Amino acid sequence: MAVRAQFENSSDVGVFSKLTNAYCLVALGGSANFSSVFESELRDVVPIVHTSIAGTRIIGRLTAGNRNGLLVPATTTDQELQHLRNSLPDTVAIQRVEERLSALGNVIACNDYVALVHPDVDRETEEIIADVLKVEVFRQTIAENVLVGSYCTLSNQGGLVHPRTSIQDQDELSSLLQVPLVAGTVNRGSEVIGAGMVVNDWCAFTGLDTTATEISVIEATFKLHGQESSAVIGEMRDSLIDHWA
Repeated sequence: MAVRAQFENSSDVGVFSKLTNAYCLVALGGSANFSSVFESELRDVVPIVHTSIAGTRIIGRLTAGNRNGLLVPATTTDQELQHLRNSLPDTVAIQRVEERLSALGNVIACNDYVALVHPDVDRETEEIIADVLKVEVFRQTIAENVLVGSYCTLSNQGGLVHPRTSIQDQDELSSLLQVPLVAGTVNRGSEVIGAGMVVNDWCAFTGLDTTATEISVIEATFKLHGQESSAVIGEMRDSLIDHWA
């Protein structure tokens, strides 16, 4: 199921939250409404942790993680790190990363098995990603953008990538990731997928500006609903393409 949410008039929910199959991080502050959207869907399933990272609220862009671990930048304070260690399950490894490209959420896109990373991350960082998140790591670009975490969102079921990603690139990335990929948008045409939504294997949260068609594509891509409606969405997309062609 895909749910719309908004953080203080911003539809960039992927900037202010981080969602995996084992935990959910939500930025401090914001309206109670924002965190209540997450709580209504996730409360009985995974822990929801309210935190800041390096004193800021853009936690989704500064962190990268999956069910095995969480990577935070070197600027994370000791207090924040301790709060995360106390709040997250013991099975989740937490690691501070000394990396020049410190907005880890922008430079790493991962699910529980594979990570795509910015071509220029340090070799040491690549090893930490593989070790802590227990993933295979590939240096890649998406539609010639190096910020793979900003222009793509992955789960173990599928992935949504920048709308200008060529079919050839989609096929190449899909074979690396071993999940089907779809090129699309969020928030009424925004190409910055990572900032506009968060997803795990059973639910997604997108910005309030996301259109019904975008929601349909998201739900089909990440297999968030029954199979019958996939056919309906296929027809909808075909008719849209025919209309604009």
